[in-house]
Amino acid sequence: MQRVAVIGAGTMGNGIAHVFAQNGHAVNLVDVSAAALEKALQTISKNLDRQVAKGTITEADKTQTLANITLQPEMAAGVKDVALVVEAATENVALKLKIFQDLDQHANPETILATNTSSISITKIAAVTKRPEKVIGMHFMNPVPVMKLVEIINGYATDKAVTDTIVTLSANLGKVPCVVNDYPGFIANRILMPMINEAICSLFEGIAGVEEIDTVMKLGMAHPMGPLQLADFIGLDVCLSILNVLHDGFGNPKYAPCPLLVNMVTAGYLGIKSGEGFYKYAAGSKDLVVSTRFK
Repeated sequence: MQRVAVIGAGTMGNGIAHVFAQNGHAVNLVDVSAAALEKALQTISKNLDRQVAKGTITEADKTQTLANITLQPEMAAGVKDVALVVEAATENVALKLKIFQDLDQHANPETILATNTSSISITKIAAVTKRPEKVIGMHFMNPVPVMKLVEIINGYATDKAVTDTIVTLSANLGKVPCVVNDYPGFIANRILMPMINEAICSLFEGIAGVEEIDTVMKLGMAHPMGPLQLADFIGLDVCLSILNVLHDGFGNPKYAPCPLLVNMVTAGYLGIKSGEGFYKYAAGSKDLVVSTRFK
């Protein structure tokens, strides 16, 4: 599986392209936005610089990794003659279904189509294609170059040979593959998102403050990052989207998003990506400052 295509040049897409390219794959990074593609390449270059500074790769490795990446604004050209496509677009059902319809039309019949979705049904995505047996979930964790886990999700019709191929490929990328089945939230977010939602509810109900909630989970449960800081890192809009998938999929009120989360997303306070969520983020600063709204 020498050549792959990655659809979407955002945070996850550029991370996935980085990892494949660094491990010797030719990568077509596809996005309709030329600006997004250029920004992605700059991000990959900066992240490679960090690896060089740490001594984990050489300058020659960085040069070769960047040479392995081709920026491509056209999907049809970007997915032609690739063995694998990894879709990493925004966590939006309608958008992903449209992308997979297009991928099915433009990619070779034998090409495996993977999605980096964190919660949307693989079976539902596969159903809009004529190759459901070749559709699979390949859920990388953020930041992709650093995090070891790849959650591999079988759709209802996914062929075992496809699963085995993706498991082997993930391991060859230096990742740890974990295979799960296709139910709302899979495993990672089915467990993580209710915890984050409960932390937000605890804040909403006045049980404790932002710093106190995060400190309890960091020091008491050995989490590297508190749930509210993690929610900011993931994006509060993404958290809300996943909770809605869980709530709609199971019909269980325990997955209902906290009203505070709904209000924050509606108002545009999305965490790091907007500059403020539960914490306030200043460019160039690594200090963790609680938003004045929660003081």
